[in-house]
Amino acid sequence: MKTILKNAKRLLPSNKLENCEVLIKNQRIEKIGPTITEEADEVIDLQGNIILPGFIDVHIHLREPGGEHKETIHSGTEAAARGGFTTVCAMPNTSPVPDSAEAIASLFEKIKKDAKVRVLPYGSITKGLKGEELTNIEELAELGIFAFTDDGVGIQTADQMFVAMKRAKAAGVPIVAHCEDNSLVYGGVVHDGKVSEKLNLPGIPSLNESVQIARDVLLAEASGCHYHVCHVSTKESVRTIRDAKKAGIHVTAEVSPHHLLLNEEDITSDDGDFKMNPPLRSKVDQEALIEGLLDGTIDMIATDHAPHTKDEKAKGMLHAPFGIVGLETAFSLLYTNFVKTGKFTFKQLVEWLTVKPAKVFNMPYGILEENSVADITVVNIEKESIIQKENFLSKGKNTPFDGWKVTGSSVLTISEGNVAYINEEDIYVQTTVGS
Repeated sequence: MKTILKNAKRLLPSNKLENCEVLIKNQRIEKIGPTITEEADEVIDLQGNIILPGFIDVHIHLREPGGEHKETIHSGTEAAARGGFTTVCAMPNTSPVPDSAEAIASLFEKIKKDAKVRVLPYGSITKGLKGEELTNIEELAELGIFAFTDDGVGIQTADQMFVAMKRAKAAGVPIVAHCEDNSLVYGGVVHDGKVSEKLNLPGIPSLNESVQIARDVLLAEASGCHYHVCHVSTKESVRTIRDAKKAGIHVTAEVSPHHLLLNEEDITSDDGDFKMNPPLRSKVDQEALIEGLLDGTIDMIATDHAPHTKDEKAKGMLHAPFGIVGLETAFSLLYTNFVKTGKFTFKQLVEWLTVKPAKVFNMPYGILEENSVADITVVNIEKESIIQKENFLSKGKNTPFDGWKVTGSSVLTISEGNVAYINEEDIYVQTTVGS
């Protein structure tokens, strides 16, 4: 099967665009050039839109198995494809938890059957995410688990984290941490600050995140493990990670779009769609996250796509579950609010969604080169639209961005040479022209 993508533009290292065409054969990019004259089974006219490497999201929740009423592997990867993501990394807070060879074999089978894009599942650090007994990290790594996390809960004891890190180091896999000291949560549902006072809601202090990061970077130094911090949200966390990197510790970090785009002052009422963990922090924290991303302290952007049902989120801040969806809105929101405003370059944004996560986790993806896997995202950066949550392909509609006006969206997503999503208003597919 040969496919030609014609009438495209690609982004150069100079942040400029140039015309190009791409030949895909046997799930790989065979040729990139100004024009391609070979015959092909399929020709897709990109009509001047921009071709990019497929986006990578190292932090999403697919809910299956066990939470199919919130999301499934099929619906979640459909949403990912619509958002331009060709590789997503699924967190292990499912039922059963992927903490054994049997559970992982079953999960891989479901992924193979139902996924629209590549899914790399995490294994859990502890059995059942209970924080009691470590999983067999070495065995699960041999079965294809690329990294380990108890995302959703922090590892509470330094001894357990240290042992996990030493075993992960020996197995050649990263430890990925949701950093939260349970003794400092205090039943909080929002950031401990202006809005918690205004709405009379219990607050979560910044310390509950940063103290675990401070502990863990020292454990990572002692163990030699690659330690990755999930969804950084506070200025103290940024400072701690920056200092650890300067000390030569192998620590990397991600930030979520919602923590870049919003702060606690955007919460004006008791609305469950603004409840997330970590919570939206202060404006000063938000600014520190942007600075940390720009100076390299934070390595990448990851959505923390966390779907919940409408009824669950209608329970308000005190009783709704934490989390919002993000796969279908990430690029549009980030492009509109940071690239168009001149805060980020287009090249920077693309790298935080492609090259950087691939490099951090040693993935052979996130590149647009001859002989690379044909993971491709095509974006229209001129098209304006309104975010409408009822139109999401995800089962989750829980977003604080409903009604936002955005510019730019993915219009074609190709995963391993196969079309995973296409917006036929922006893309024209020609019938067979040859073989």
